[in-house]
Amino acid sequence: MPTTRDIGRRAEDLAAAWLAERGYVVLARNHATRRGEVDLVCRAGGVLCFVEVRSRAGSGHGTPEETVDRRKALRVVAAATDWARRNGALDDDIRFDVLAMTGSGDALAFQLFEGAFDASGGPSG
Repeated sequence: MPTTRDIGRRAEDLAAAWLAERGYVVLARNHATRRGEVDLVCRAGGVLCFVEVRSRAGSGHGTPEETVDRRKALRVVAAATDWARRNGALDDDIRFDVLAMTGSGDALAFQLFEGAFDASGGPSG
């Protein structure tokens, strides 16, 4: 029986491949600090993208993107800031995205929310 971690890792594998097919370059995966974790660090053109991957088999309990609340967003921001500092990218243009995956197998659907939140953890825009 797959664990939650196994399911999450598989979703991240699929997400990384899906993003790569769309021209994203995956720079890092699962960058973790005491304060948070970011699933994927990517470059899309000149923008450094920190991508939170969320998946759900169905939408009966809400959509995957709805699971990224302000608290979760701030944990991603903390890890992203640490990654950028360690990699000399603090001055880069950055964006925080959420990649929502719904369904399974051949019925798996992807939806990318570019700029889903900003560095304060609130809605971008």
